[in-house]
Amino acid sequence: MKTNQLFILTIATILTVVCGWYFFSSSSAQSSISYNQHVQPVLAAKCYTCHGPDKEKMKAGLRLDIRESLLDTLESGNTALNPMDFSKSEIIKRIESSDPDFMMPPPDAPKQLDEEEVQVIKKWVEEGAKWENHWSYEPLKKQIPPEISEASWSQNPIDPFIFQAQEKLGLQHAPEANKRTLLRRLTYDLHGLPPTPEQMKAFLEDDSDDAYARMVDTLLASPRYGERWARHWLDVVHYGETHGYDKDKRRPNAWPYRDYVIDAFNKDLPYTRFIEDQIAGDVLHPDDPQSTVALGFLAAGPWDLVGHVEVRDGTVDKRIVRNLDRDDMVSSVMATFTGLTVQCARCHDHKFDPIKQADYYSLQAVFAGIDRADRSFDKNPEIHRTRLHLKQEKQELENQLDNLGEQMGEKAKKEIEEVQKQQKDVSNKISGLRYPGSKTFGYHSAIEPKADVEKWVQIDLGSIVDLEKIVLTPAHPTEGLTMPGYGFPLRFVLEVSPTSDFSSAKTIVDFSKENHNERTDRPYVVLIENIPARYIRLTANRLWKGRDQDHFLAMAEIQAFAKGKNGARNAKVEVLDSFIDKRWNPDFLTDGFNSHGLIGGEVLPKELQKDFNEAERELTGLRGKENLLRKSVLTRVEKTKLDRIRSFLLSIEDSLSQLPSPSHVYAAATEFRSQYQFTPPKGIRTIHRLNRGDTEQPLEEVFAGTVEVFEGMPDYFDLPEGHTEGNRRAALAKWTTDKRNVLTWRSIVNRIWKYHFGRGIVATPNDFGKMGTPPSHPELLDYLAGEFLDNGQSVKWLHRLIVTSATYKQQSLQDKKNYQIDSENRYLWRSNRRQLEAEAIRDGVLAVSGKLDLTMGGPGFDAFKYEDDHSPRYLYKDYDAYDPSSFRRAIYRFIVRSVPDPFMSTLDCADPSQSVPVRNETVTALQALSALNNPFMVRQAAFFADRLEKESTGLKSQISRAYELALQRKPDERELSELEEYANKHGLPAACRLIYAMNEFLYID
Repeated sequence: MKTNQLFILTIATILTVVCGWYFFSSSSAQSSISYNQHVQPVLAAKCYTCHGPDKEKMKAGLRLDIRESLLDTLESGNTALNPMDFSKSEIIKRIESSDPDFMMPPPDAPKQLDEEEVQVIKKWVEEGAKWENHWSYEPLKKQIPPEISEASWSQNPIDPFIFQAQEKLGLQHAPEANKRTLLRRLTYDLHGLPPTPEQMKAFLEDDSDDAYARMVDTLLASPRYGERWARHWLDVVHYGETHGYDKDKRRPNAWPYRDYVIDAFNKDLPYTRFIEDQIAGDVLHPDDPQSTVALGFLAAGPWDLVGHVEVRDGTVDKRIVRNLDRDDMVSSVMATFTGLTVQCARCHDHKFDPIKQADYYSLQAVFAGIDRADRSFDKNPEIHRTRLHLKQEKQELENQLDNLGEQMGEKAKKEIEEVQKQQKDVSNKISGLRYPGSKTFGYHSAIEPKADVEKWVQIDLGSIVDLEKIVLTPAHPTEGLTMPGYGFPLRFVLEVSPTSDFSSAKTIVDFSKENHNERTDRPYVVLIENIPARYIRLTANRLWKGRDQDHFLAMAEIQAFAKGKNGARNAKVEVLDSFIDKRWNPDFLTDGFNSHGLIGGEVLPKELQKDFNEAERELTGLRGKENLLRKSVLTRVEKTKLDRIRSFLLSIEDSLSQLPSPSHVYAAATEFRSQYQFTPPKGIRTIHRLNRGDTEQPLEEVFAGTVEVFEGMPDYFDLPEGHTEGNRRAALAKWTTDKRNVLTWRSIVNRIWKYHFGRGIVATPNDFGKMGTPPSHPELLDYLAGEFLDNGQSVKWLHRLIVTSATYKQQSLQDKKNYQIDSENRYLWRSNRRQLEAEAIRDGVLAVSGKLDLTMGGPGFDAFKYEDDHSPRYLYKDYDAYDPSSFRRAIYRFIVRSVPDPFMSTLDCADPSQSVPVRNETVTALQALSALNNPFMVRQAAFFADRLEKESTGLKSQISRAYELALQRKPDERELSELEEYANKHGLPAACRLIYAMNEFLYID
């Protein structure tokens, strides 16, 4: 077969052809064909594998995704398409041919064009082969709801668009659902909770015309609404409260961002402000502390602690980890707000969408000056503004001081450099005295091949003292590395005794039968009420696990305080066995030093204190000498200026010290506490385009910008020289919220629509590009986007419009004729019967049992037992299902990346390691088993039974009440009889478990 005969080979990608066939199925001869809606999806699904953007697979040098290629002359002398002469369009000849050597796709292709698809392409060429930009890049068109034949059905502007599409397909819409179904649907959609029997009764009895509309307003005004819809948003931004990767450490300050999202939805924050806050709130709205908290969005995803904290700067691994970190920020911003898959351009120009590789790295440059870390803010706006103002003044004065210092330094450069060298020498001497050669890591036992081996250490205080406190300081053997709790035993007993045989010992701590779960990145403190003792013994019976199955006991220091002094300093130590080298020794257990230096509360040995004091005085003198040198070359005016700056700085420092301690949020930050190799960025990092995405193959330097997909919107940011990194993020935020950026407005209305109907108008919410699915109702999408812009960008307005439509209120019953035409219900001829999400099931169970705690905000609860270690452990099997602290709404659940909650995962909860715009909806045996047997469900069923017994008398009344609480209706006679019989045999809690496992409870309709 000749090369140029390989013309329109079928695609191998798994992409359902969701286009507008239905719009012209029976009337295609009369309908106008749209390239975006009708033709491009066919080419993408059946042709792009061999005639698409992948150059390595391209046949005959022909691309069908570029108009210029379609118009090129082929070897046959024809063009792929010729709008001027239909007979010379090669594409038509090939798709109509039956010759195996000529036809396209060829006979052995996995997919063929069907007759309808052939007619679509022919008609498109006949009509002039009009080529449009991809539909999502086209400007919003003002849409007016069409006039329809069944105007009485329509209840708001959404319905005519839906009805028109249904009518063209021969679909018949479903009748309106009954009031009970509507209230359940509405309450679960807006609150994620079941309606109460009282709410249901009042609604059913309210016959006024506006009863439904008033109920919508009531639900939108409740704080439960923000909790429900924040969860949807957190799915998309892949929010989690641990870092992920190898050392999945906790993020104790992630939760303020979660609370910001809840509050933003409840306040109905305009969407422009919502976007600006999350990309550049600290720059665009600096006076509002919540706009700083919102930057938790940029830090919501996974973060490689090892790569950032432990890997040295300047290494390949460090460059890779930073590149990946910026990639996550870029991907999150663009996919979340615009539905663009820009990350596909990291290694090469995007194969399908008009996104250049240089555009992608320009977006990376936007985030080249920030990292993810705990960032300070003040909850009180007044204090927040005051601190911000003082810090800005301080920075300006420090800049002036630096400039003045440079001037002084130049005038006495040689003399100052010599004094600075002397200062460095003395500083090193002081370090050597303060931390004498870092001589100690502590005590280390012999190494064992298994954990359950006993090791002990014993300290002789020399005399009996009244002990007030014992402190076990964890080892941290390699300076700076994040290895807290190195060797700290999982199980141990701590005893004190007046005698060495421990015959009258007292046990102070006993973790001999269960693992302790205290954090081991800080000292383990045991307070004692003046117990007389001379000996202290620590016995470990489950050892810490190191690398290569090594198990051992290690400890940096043991202190024993009596009358405020450490009586264990330099005390005699006995051990069962020991691993000894220059930094590990039993004697180091009481030398006053941890892995870095002196422990708090300790003082230098007397023999070192004199030398230390002399060195401190020498360093002070040298610093004074440097200042005198600098001032000696100053003019009188410069001296006055220097004194004034220093005076102002002291005043500002004093004012800052008077402010209360700030709060912290894990967010995008430029200032934060250093951790070993993880230090604040020194300005904006330089970004290069990378050949094939390889950090070791840098090409030209790129500057901050974005993608060029809209006419009239430049892809570069016109920023002044010397601009800050915040100016770059602010420019991106303004580009994203520009009214001409139609992707932003189409994307958000599509997301909201998706959560109400189970599927978006665009079924791929994170991909509005050419490989995403085209909209099922493009005119409706543009109508909603335009109206959303014109109505204050109010998400609550959009909810109200959607849920008051006749489309939303339809029954979910199946219809055989409609199903044959539209089996996926793309055209909404009925309501989709949807399974509740994991959080809604869990919250609903708590609400029905009467145990739901509606406390809002603050740190989340742990549904697991936590053990801090070199790599933390999250033990769901040890979680106490009776713990009332975990009875809050699931939005407040502490979310772990590496070890997801098994119960929630079984119910298709989102994976926090990746953006989840659409959750899976599966039906599995495990779900049924979890609904019946999970400890949480079993405990809540018992609480449910307790509630029923308190609220009703007699088994029949209790079962009837159970139905009202869980299902918002009374049971019929058969249900009542069967469940009563079951409860008599197995107990009321068992009957409650059955109710929790019913489809009617687990599904919205």
